[in-house]
Order: sequence, then C-alpha cells, then structure tokens
Amino acid sequence: MLRYLTAGESHGKCLTGIIEGLPSNVPIDIDKINADLKRRQMGYGRGDRMKIEQDSIEILSGVRDGKTLGSPIAFLIRNRDYVNWEQYMNPVKVEDNSKKVTKPRPGHADLSGSVKYNFTDIRNVLERSSARETAARVAIGSIAKQLMNCLGIDVISHVTAIGSASLKENIWDIDKIKNAGKSPVRCIDKNVESRMIDEIEEAKKTGDSLGGIFEIHIIDVPVGLGSYVHWDRKLDAKLAYSLMSIQGIKAVEIGEGFNNSRLRGSGVHDEIFYNPEGGYYRKTNRAGGIEGGMSNGENIIVRCYMKPIPTLYKPLQSVDIETKESFIASVERSDTCAVPAASVVGEMVAITVIADEFLRKYGGDSLEEILDRWKK
Repeated sequence: MLRYLTAGESHGKCLTGIIEGLPSNVPIDIDKINADLKRRQMGYGRGDRMKIEQDSIEILSGVRDGKTLGSPIAFLIRNRDYVNWEQYMNPVKVEDNSKKVTKPRPGHADLSGSVKYNFTDIRNVLERSSARETAARVAIGSIAKQLMNCLGIDVISHVTAIGSASLKENIWDIDKIKNAGKSPVRCIDKNVESRMIDEIEEAKKTGDSLGGIFEIHIIDVPVGLGSYVHWDRKLDAKLAYSLMSIQGIKAVEIGEGFNNSRLRGSGVHDEIFYNPEGGYYRKTNRAGGIEGGMSNGENIIVRCYMKPIPTLYKPLQSVDIETKESFIASVERSDTCAVPAASVVGEMVAITVIADEFLRKYGGDSLEEILDRWKK
C-alpha cells in the first residue's frame, strides 16, 4: 500500500512530502523528477510566480545511491519567494501584518476555510489551499511513475479544451499525445492550439480567467487492478476521488462517460474478443479501460474538467469578514489559465493511484520480488 502526505504553504519556507510503501531497489532519477516539476510550471497563461519558482527536489531520506531503501522517502521543494515573504510568513513570529487578507474571493476556499478554522486572516487559508501544493504531488507522482516504468506502465496527457476552443473529436493516438508537451497549451492540434492561445489572451486583457479539459492516458495497465468486492476499492472511484482533489477540478469522466449516458447500451459497451497469443481484447475502449471497478487490460482514459481560476484581476463582489461591508474581492498574484499545468498534475496523481493498486496486487519488499510476482 502506497501512502503519502504533503505539507507547506504557498509562500512558506518550502513544500514537503513523505511517501511510504515503495519497495527497495527502485532506481530514482532526480533529473526526471525535476523535469516533471518543470513541466508543471510551464504552459501558456501562467503567471509571474513561475518566473520566480524554479522547482527542484531535495530528497532527505529513503534513497541511497540512486535507489529506494524501502523506508519512507522524505523530500522538500524550497519556495524561492520565501525571502520576500519571511516577515509575513515566519512560523515563529510574524513581524508585519500588512499582508492580512479579509476580503474572500468567490470560488475559493477563503470564506469557508476562515469560518471552519475560526481565522480572522484569510491568508491562513489561501496559503495552504493554493495550487502551489500540487508541486509536492507532482514530485510524489514522478517517483511513483519511475516505479511503474520499471513494470512497463506509463502515463501521458493532453489538453482537449480551453474555454470554447476544443478538439472536435476524441484523439486517442498514443504517439500523437506523447507530443503534447511540444505545444505551449499541451494541445496536439495546431489549429485548436492557436484558438486556445487567442482565448487566453482575450481573458488576460479583460482581467478574467479560463478553465478547460485535459485527458489522461495510463498505458499498459494489467487486468484486475481495483476491485468489485468493496465500494472503496473500485479503481474508477479511487481515480475520481484523487483527481477531484486537485485544485480547480470540478468533474471527472472515465472513458466516454458523459457521452455514453445519452446512448443505448449497444452503442456503448466494448465487445470482447480472444486471441490465443494475446488473450482477451477489445476493439473499442468506450469504458476507458475500467469495468466493474477494475482495470480490464485496455489503456485507462480519464478526462478532468477544470473551472476557471477564482482569482481575477477584475475581481468580483465580496464581503469583508471584519466589517461585513461589501467590497471588491482581494487580488492575489495568479494565472489566467492553468489547464496545461493541471494536466501534468493530473498525470502524476493518476499514476500514484495506479502504483498503489499495483502494489496491493503484486506488492513485495523489493523491486526484484515484485518483478518475480509480476512475471508469474
């Protein structure tokens, strides 16, 4: 079983994470983790913060000589901007309260979080609820991905819509999707990419923000991850739960879930065939690689729908939590569109779920033991 915990604030000293459950002897390439962290920071529509934070991981424990030890892995990602925020975010004593926030932003955790934890300064909420936290989850997912790559399983993603600009049809060509990183919006269609960029520019000019859709493909997943036996072990449920935890994600779709709900069963379910050499297979994959809460041997396809970022440079109406008077909501430094970056986060969150379920089925204390069980 794979477990992890993240900690840290957006403008605090650092983000930290602990991962427990990885077997020993898994090769860990720091450069690959840093490359995934860099991918998260890229994408057309990102804000100025990305020019400051050039994320890199520092592994503190659980890895020696480039291989996991089987013990918990602890790491940190330093916030370079902390030097400019220490007087406001110091864990021991805050010297300057001029960054206090009392005007909650509609669509954010600000108001509910302040009420729940009895804060008079919304900064206590926004610092942790910020999507900056996803850098830690990308690092965790990148480590999980390196384990899965040892077993022939990989994950890729691409953006299918930003605002009203979207692909006209599903493109599930793995080779094409692997090239999504060459696009500034991670879109594999050049014409749609151009329209997406235009939409982002228009939103930026008006102080607004944009959401969109990204699609995750998990490649070469074996049959039987997840379970039909218990409701909380269903693979699609675990993927949806984890992906919905990414800041801004408001809907998750497995395969052609939304479209399938409007069709008859004969046009939805994937017919089953058998080949003596390759075993059972399907010619279509409308189920997105999951049936009855379990992987069915086809590639897993998950689509995530992201709302527009709630921090607007043309802020909406709000109420000051101190005076209860109407005000324009406060403005924090933000992106215009973070859908391309969110697709990278989605990859890492999804592959972490797959790694957890793989270890449940084929787990062992060392990579060699898992490979032996896997081959059998």
